[in-house]
Order: sequence, then structure tokens, then C-alpha cells
Amino acid sequence: MEAQRKFRMSAADHAVKMQLVIRVHGLAAAQEYFTNIPNTSSQKAAYLPLLRSYVKERAIEKAECFMLKLNGLGLIVSPHPFNEIMKLYMAMSQYEKVTLSIIQMKRSKIPLNVLSYNLWMSSCGEVYGIESAEKVYKEMLIDKNVEVGWSTLATLANVNIKSGLIQNANFALREAEKKLSNSNHLGYFFLITLYTSLKDKKGVLRLWEASKIVKGRITCVNYMCILSSLVKLGDLLEAERVFMEWESKCFNYDIRVSNVLLGAYVRNGLMNKAESLHTHTLERGGCPNYKTWEILVEGYIDNQSMDKAVDAMKKGLTMLKSCDWRPSHGIVMAIAEYFEKHGDFKGMNRYLKLIRQLDLASLPVYKSVLRMHLCAQRPALSIIKMMEADEIAMDDDASLLIQKIR
Repeated sequence: MEAQRKFRMSAADHAVKMQLVIRVHGLAAAQEYFTNIPNTSSQKAAYLPLLRSYVKERAIEKAECFMLKLNGLGLIVSPHPFNEIMKLYMAMSQYEKVTLSIIQMKRSKIPLNVLSYNLWMSSCGEVYGIESAEKVYKEMLIDKNVEVGWSTLATLANVNIKSGLIQNANFALREAEKKLSNSNHLGYFFLITLYTSLKDKKGVLRLWEASKIVKGRITCVNYMCILSSLVKLGDLLEAERVFMEWESKCFNYDIRVSNVLLGAYVRNGLMNKAESLHTHTLERGGCPNYKTWEILVEGYIDNQSMDKAVDAMKKGLTMLKSCDWRPSHGIVMAIAEYFEKHGDFKGMNRYLKLIRQLDLASLPVYKSVLRMHLCAQRPALSIIKMMEADEIAMDDDASLLIQKIR
């Protein structure tokens, strides 16, 4: 666009291009692009995507330097950049810096908005306790520029929960319920998670029923939230009922929803139910993702069904090209140790071939294989060559095993 002399980029154009530069070329290129933006209005439009990217990457030093630069350029005129950096401080547990940001906002006469107060309240609760958080809340009540809504009351409830003040938390949640919108589901499910943390099933179900009256479709993510809550509360029967309700209304079968129930079955040792649900989801057109297979692998391992575990792992590993999932070291070793314990060379060799293809073979796995060969008094030259090819660093135990085999 800039190459066309007759066309002058607007501030909005620069904001859009900033997002594209971040996505395609990364943060360093985005920082350079920002530096080269020719005017203040365009810089003002483009800085927030860059700051949010620093926050997302948890690049705290870069975010702080960028805030200093923005302040020096006189670009900070709203609470939004401060809110972004305060979210980063909360994520990094640097709670004291949130208060420092609030002080800076007040000195610069930047008005606090609802999110500013919520972040400040949460940080005070973490550092100074409930009394400090309540002072922030009282200050917010007399600020005519903001209105206390469900999110602030939910924040106050959460601080009370962390302080062990359950009665106060319940009161705040009840007040938050009165502030919920009849046109947006978000607040309902946020409060459901807080009632879950209080183990208040009545509160969870009350909010769930109330959410159904709200305008708009209840999303798959919403169903995942209520299912997770019911599972945490130990009510699998109600979770199954909600799951069937979702199935009756869903347009596209989102496997993430069924995974919540699948995980609950596995964790409770209900492998027959887990397998039945898995078969059912396939029949309904569900497409298993890596999490589906991970859940099943863990269930099969706990159930000592290692052939099924390996099969499920294979199916999960075929998805590695489209995601960053890797089975945990514990899962990888549990299967190897099972084959070692049962002297199953055929199973171990097949398994070793699979995990080597995906760069998952480690020294502990190879030591398990070596122990098998030593116990059966079999030569292990091929295994040693594999270790060399995989550039496995030996320890004393592995070296001793090889000496004994030779």
C-alpha cells in the first residue's frame, strides 16, 4: 500500500498492517515497523497490537520498555495500555507493580476503567489481603466515571474465596448475579466457575438454568464450562444429562465437549463407559483430537491394557504435524516398562520403532530395553546402534548394562 505514492495510509491501515507484521514476521519486525510510522495519530492506532503481543509472549522487559517509549511520545491517553501491562504483571505474579501502574495512571490523570479497578483489586488481594481489596472496591464505588458490574463483584468474591471468607464470597456472588446481562452469556459462566470453586452445586445449576434464558446460542465452550464444573463437583449423572442436551442441539460435533466427559470417566476408572462414549462420538461424526487419544492412553495404561494404549498413542501421534502435543514422559515410560515387565520383545520393538520416528526415544526408554535384553541374555548390538544414531548420552547405569550384556 505504501508503495503507491498516490495512496496515503490511514491510522486504521497502520493498525491493520501492524497485526499482519506481527503474525507474519514477528515482534522484532513489528517494533521496527512501529518506529518507522511517520505520524503520531498512526502510532497511536498501531501501538496496542504490539503491546498486546508482548503481553501474550510474557516479554515483560520489552513491554515495560515499550510503555516508557509510548509515555515519552505522549501516546498514552487511555487506560488500555496500562491495563495490558497490569494483566502481564498479574500473569507473572508481580502484583506490586500493578499498584505502581495505578499510581502512575493517577499522576498522569489517566482515568481508571472497570478493568483497571478489577486488576488493582485482585493484586491488592494477593499482596495485602482482603482489607486492601475492599478499599479499592470502596474507591470504585465513589468514582462517577465507572459502574460496578458483575465482573467487579466476581473479582471481590474471588478475593474473599482466596482469603477463606466464604460467607462474604457468597454475598458478593449473589450481588453479581443481580448485575448479569440478559443479552450476554459471559458473566453467567464466569460465576459458574466461582460457585464451582466453592463446591456450591445449587449455585452452579441456578446460573446454568438462568443462562438458558439469555439471548443467543449457548456455545460449545459454554457447555464445556458447565460440564467441567459438574465433573469437578462429582455429579456425573447431571453431566451426562447436560451432555445429551448438547448433543441434541449441536450443529457441528465439537470433540472438545465430549472430551470433558471422557476424561471424567477415565479418572473415575470407568473405562467401559469411556470406550462406549468414544465409539458413540465416532458414530456421531466426531473427529478425535490429540486430547482424546491422550485421555484414552492414560486410561488404558491405568487399566493395564497396553496394546490398546499403544494403538491409541499411535493415533494421537499421527496428529503431531498439526499440533505441538507430545505424550508425557510418564506415559512413554509406563508403556515401555510394561513391555519390559512382561518380557514382550515383539511389543517393545514395535513400540520403540514408533517413538523413534517421532524423536521420543530417551535414555530411560533405552535402559528399559537394555534391561530386557540382559534379563533374557539376548545380544543388544542393534539397540546400541540405535542409541548411537539417536545421539543418546550415556550415564553410568546404561554403560554398566551394556558391559554386562557384552
